Amino acid sequence: VDVALALQSDKQKSCSMNHKLTMAIVIVQSVLASAFTRTTSLAGKRCFLPLTTAITASSSTRTLLAIQTPTRKGTTTRLCSSSSVDPQQQQQQLVQDMLYRIRQLNQNEESTKSIDFMKFQVDGINLGKVSPQMANILVEKGGGVFEISNNHEGSSSQEGSEVLTLSESIEATLTARTEAVQSVTTSLRDQGMIDGWRDELYPISNGFYDDPLFLMERAAVSLLGVMEYGVHINGLCGDKMWMARRSATKSKFPGMLDHMVAGGQPAGLSLEENVVKECMEEAGVPEDLTRAGMQAAGAISYETYSERSDRVSRVVLFCYDLQLPESFAPKAVDGEVEEFFLWDMEQVKESIRRDYPDPIKPNCYTVIIDYLLRTGNISPQVDGYLDVLRELRSGDCQ
Repeated sequence: VDVALALQSDKQKSCSMNHKLTMAIVIVQSVLASAFTRTTSLAGKRCFLPLTTAITASSSTRTLLAIQTPTRKGTTTRLCSSSSVDPQQQQQQLVQDMLYRIRQLNQNEESTKSIDFMKFQVDGINLGKVSPQMANILVEKGGGVFEISNNHEGSSSQEGSEVLTLSESIEATLTARTEAVQSVTTSLRDQGMIDGWRDELYPISNGFYDDPLFLMERAAVSLLGVMEYGVHINGLCGDKMWMARRSATKSKFPGMLDHMVAGGQPAGLSLEENVVKECMEEAGVPEDLTRAGMQAAGAISYETYSERSDRVSRVVLFCYDLQLPESFAPKAVDGEVEEFFLWDMEQVKESIRRDYPDPIKPNCYTVIIDYLLRTGNISPQVDGYLDVLRELRSGDCQ
């Protein structure tokens, strides 16, 4: 690196200087390509990871020379000189990477073309969507709680003319329906069909502001393809963002990077109350700091169908920005987080790259991308900006 930088400042003719610089870069690449760094794996065993280099030469007098080292905490990039890469090109690539991340989460178009989804209705109200196979499982294993009947609306859409519903024998009250559905989900859990049981009830309705028709265990809601709601908090310290690494014991996405705080929206709590609760439970943020620094910042939505589990997830995430003082650092409280660390916005944007070696939990990307758009990190002049804006709300927002 020192050789390359020294040659960069050489006052000889441009062609001679560029030739020497190119040769120096080749030498640096050769040396680094053969180097290895020792690290400790999650299992506690010793392993070796090769150092990789990213070197961009330019005919201008300024050249980017960066060394990227893959580590368990992501890619550490050290810049030895500033880059002359066109900022417009950088933003264009960032927008394309944003769209890649959003579309990875909304993996429902190609995989669902051949599936004739069935509506899930209660009292004639459309609440969710299920595949015919999942509907049959719920009827067969549900002990008479679920049944398939004709859709009295006479729909001719892709979702068909038959609907999954609750048995008419169940009393039409929130308590009775909740207990009936809970008996089915508990049985399916015991049979190994539901993991990550949370003992947390979600309100089930046609929309966020409607009264729930019943309550359902959080880990099971995707069985019925009903609406799910949650809160995601961008933990901020000035112009930096607090990030977290999920515990290796989490049932979903163990060990992955995550927001500082996020959680599902349970029955019986307002959004603000839930933000305060989750901040205290997951990051040890005192209530007064949370209430003083939080700001509602909109919502994103997505829909995902998993062929492996044959389930549909229809999700709305309410986004909050939480500005924290420099004197405060979050701490793991409930065992769901392994560590917290601060990133500047360049590191945040770097993590969106489709080839980033230590990716963030998929639905967190959408909230982070929304933040970057809201705070002017991407110019609306960049081709694809409006596609990102639109696709951040690819799912139902109701």
